[in-house]
Amino acid sequence: MAIDDPVRGSADTPEASAAAEKRSTWSALRPLVLRLHFYAGILIAPLLLVAATSGLLYALSFQAEKIVYSHELTTDVGERKLPLDSQVAAARKAHPEGTVTAVWPSADDGATTRVLMSSPEVEEGKSLAVFVDPYTAEIRGELPSYGSSGALPLRTWIDELHRDLHLGDLGRNYSELAASWLWVVALGGLLLWIGRKRASKRALLVPERGAKGRRRTLSWHGSVGLWAVAGLVLLSATGLTWSKYAGENIGAVQDQLGGATPVVSATLDGAAAGGGEHEGHGDGGHGGAHQGADIGIDNAVAAAAGVGVEGRISVILPADGSGYVVKETDATFPVHLDSVAIDPADARIMDELRFADYPLLAKLTRFGIDAHMGVLFGLVNQLVLAALMVALIMLIVWGYRMWWQRRPTRDRQSGAGDDAGTPSGGSFRFGRPVPRGAWRRVPVTAMMPLAAVTVLVGWFVPMLGISLLVFLAVDIALGLVARARRRSPAA
Repeated sequence: MAIDDPVRGSADTPEASAAAEKRSTWSALRPLVLRLHFYAGILIAPLLLVAATSGLLYALSFQAEKIVYSHELTTDVGERKLPLDSQVAAARKAHPEGTVTAVWPSADDGATTRVLMSSPEVEEGKSLAVFVDPYTAEIRGELPSYGSSGALPLRTWIDELHRDLHLGDLGRNYSELAASWLWVVALGGLLLWIGRKRASKRALLVPERGAKGRRRTLSWHGSVGLWAVAGLVLLSATGLTWSKYAGENIGAVQDQLGGATPVVSATLDGAAAGGGEHEGHGDGGHGGAHQGADIGIDNAVAAAAGVGVEGRISVILPADGSGYVVKETDATFPVHLDSVAIDPADARIMDELRFADYPLLAKLTRFGIDAHMGVLFGLVNQLVLAALMVALIMLIVWGYRMWWQRRPTRDRQSGAGDDAGTPSGGSFRFGRPVPRGAWRRVPVTAMMPLAAVTVLVGWFVPMLGISLLVFLAVDIALGLVARARRRSPAA
């Protein structure tokens, strides 16, 4: 008998045999993928829901900052801008207790200059940002600022909520666990949705018309997930680069492949400079006062402009043993992220670093992180992030709804199918889990490589591996309990 297969010819042809084997392998793997997707969705979804909600708020916080802090960020346009030295002097006069570490000159008409200080007024890891009117040197306000992006209190609070729930290192476990599972759940769902039989290809891309009940929910869950999967996997991968455990492994691999982010050398003796993305932002890297001749910040900026480092920039002031560092900060694609180190004694260019000279892996990492943060494509990037977060929230809601619609009810026990609407008068028990023992159906030739890959990924992404072992242990324990109940004599 010929196999009912799209491949033409008899079942004895090589093409038909290969197609049948492929279909048989997927038929064996599908219950295993479904069970993993089910349990991960049920147990990890609350963490993903928190991450998605806080991520949505973060995507909107860029525009919210412009409204909330408009007084500090903007001013009336004057005839000409004062020298940066005068603006910095005004900030020092307003806050003599602080030490100026960096300056963000006004880049647009009507924008204020931001003078960053290490100050006892702000907590460790943050800077005091003093906003100076570039036309009058009037102090427009001061706010705590965090990181190389200059996040102000509103965005910083949301960012910390997204990253660690304001619980410090303990809270980081939540975000790493969510990021570790997001790509697994997304790719597993993609396999299940693509491998599902359907009457037309249109039903793969858009929700099915006329569907009801669980089938309608599944249609929305699958089609929206298909459109969102690439973005979710990217967010998961870039999010893991910030994580504690997987992030260390990713950083080690990146270093081994020569993809570490280079840093311009600013030490006066020519040795390699330290620092990184947050250099000069309240981390103590440039907290000391520079002793000796100093050309001044205006001459340093002019020297940097002479070699093409200009526009939207930050200027890190010299400390003992180091010179000025002028960095382009325009991360909007196409990015302008060149940097240059300048000798404070004579304006000599000590070192240059062009973004074009970054290793390819370092460039891709930078693009991915900036896209995750919503700055790579500006407002468009932020809107896409917001849409992805809304999609993820809805995917979680639809997933739980399908679980609820799978619950045992009197209507179903009397013959109603899964495609029926939610029955009235039903039980409030949880939905049925996917049956155990799915792994036994997987051929050894597929199971062995799958197990090896799982062990490798679990080692590289520790929170995924540990939680997977916990899931497995709980599942085995529940299976033993269920078996014992079946074997026990009826009361």
